[in-house]
Amino acid sequence: MLLFAGAVMVLLLMLLVIVVRLHAFIALILVSFITACITGVDPTSIVSVMLSGFGGTLAAVALLVGLGGMIGKLLDASGGAEVLSRRLVDYFGEQRAPFALGVASLLFGFPIFFDAGLIVMMPILLTVARKLGQSTLTYVLPAAGAFAVMHAFVPPHPGPVAAADLLGVNMGLLLLVGLLVAIPTWYAGAYLYGKYAGQSFNLPVPAWFSGETINDTASAQPGFSRVIVILLTPFFLISLDTVANTLVTAGMLEPGAWLNNIRLFGKTPIALLVTLLLALWLLRSLFSRRQLESLCNDALGPLCAVILITGAGGMFGGVLRASGIGDALAALLADTGLPVIVAAFVLSSCIRVAQGSATVALTTTAALLAPVLAAQTGLSAMDLCCIVIAIAGGATVLSHFNDSGFWLVSRLLEMDEKTTLKTWTVMETLLGTLAFVFAALLSWLF
Repeated sequence: MLLFAGAVMVLLLMLLVIVVRLHAFIALILVSFITACITGVDPTSIVSVMLSGFGGTLAAVALLVGLGGMIGKLLDASGGAEVLSRRLVDYFGEQRAPFALGVASLLFGFPIFFDAGLIVMMPILLTVARKLGQSTLTYVLPAAGAFAVMHAFVPPHPGPVAAADLLGVNMGLLLLVGLLVAIPTWYAGAYLYGKYAGQSFNLPVPAWFSGETINDTASAQPGFSRVIVILLTPFFLISLDTVANTLVTAGMLEPGAWLNNIRLFGKTPIALLVTLLLALWLLRSLFSRRQLESLCNDALGPLCAVILITGAGGMFGGVLRASGIGDALAALLADTGLPVIVAAFVLSSCIRVAQGSATVALTTTAALLAPVLAAQTGLSAMDLCCIVIAIAGGATVLSHFNDSGFWLVSRLLEMDEKTTLKTWTVMETLLGTLAFVFAALLSWLF
C-alpha cells in the first residue's frame, strides 16, 4: 500500500503541475501534506516533518543560491562574464564552446558540489548563449551534467565517500574508477545530449538574466585575469578543505585548531561569501557604492522563487522518507535474486525515485547492501568499486518533482515542468544508465 500510495502521489503532483497548471510551490506543499496524511505519518508530526524537509533543503541551498546569484549578477553587469565567454569562444571556436564550458565544469566539479558549481557557472553559460544566440540548453546541460557526474561518482563528494565507507571500498581506487566512468558518461550523456536538446528545444536566456545592465560599455569591462581570480577563488577555497579532509582521513595530517580554522574558509557558504566580497572589491572601480548595493539587491528578487520551490521539493522528499516508502522499496527488492551489481542499480534507482535525494539513495542502498556484500566471496576491489558506481548511477536517474536539483535547474532556466522532464530528467537518466553500463563492463573485464 505504501508503494501504491507513493506512485499515486507522484502522478497527482504531475497532474496538478502539468495539466491543472497549479503553481509548483503550492502543488508541492499540497501533495506533501496529502502524502503524509495517507501514509500513516503521526498527525502530530506531519507539520514538523514537512518543515524539516523544507528547512533542511533551504539550509543547503538558500545561501548558495543567494550568494552565487550576487556573484553572477556582478560578473554579468560588469561585463566580466562577457570577457570570459569571449575568450573561451575565441580560443575554442563557437562550435566547441559547449565542450569547453563542459570541461571547465568537470574541473570545477571535482571539489565543488552540484548546486554551488552550477550557480557559479550559470552567468558564464547564459552569457555565451546570449552572445551566440543559441538555446541555453546547448551550454547549460553539458555544464550541469559535468557537475552531476562529478558529484555522484567521484570522491570526495559525500555520496560516493559514504557508500565507499559502508562497503569497505578503497578510496583511491574508487577515485580512479569514478573518473574513468565519469568522463565518457559526461561526454555521451551530457555533452552530446546537450547539443541535441539545444537543437530540439529553443530555450531563450531567462528574463532574470537578460535585463539591462548598469555597466554596458566595453571600455569599462574588467580584465580577464580579474574574472579568472573571482571564478577560481571558490574552487581554491573548497579544494583546500577537501584536500585537508582527505589528508586527515588518511592519517597524513594531524587535526588541530589551526587546521579547523583554515578549513572553515573552505566550507561552501563561507567560500562563496569570501568570493562575493572579493568580487565587490575587484569590481569597485566600475560601479558606485549605490550601484553595487543595487546590483546585489536586484540579484536576490528573481531568485526567491528558485529558493522557495527548491525547498518545497525538499519538503516532498522529506515526507516520502518519513512515510517509509523508500524502506518498502528496499524490502521488496532485497531478495529478488538479481546479480549484486544489477540489484544495486535497481534498488538505488527505486529509492531515488521515491525520495528524491541522490545522496540519500546512495547511502541508503549502500547500507542495505553492506551485509549482503560481506557474505559474498570472490568480490575483488574493482568489483566493489563498480558496485559503488552502479549505486551512484541508480541514484542519478529519473530526477523529478521531489528532487531539489530538478527545481533548481527548472527555475534558473525558467523552464516549465514538462520541458524540464523532457530535458533535465532525460539527461540525468542517461547519465545514470550509462554509468551503470560502464561499471558493469569494467566489473566483467577486470
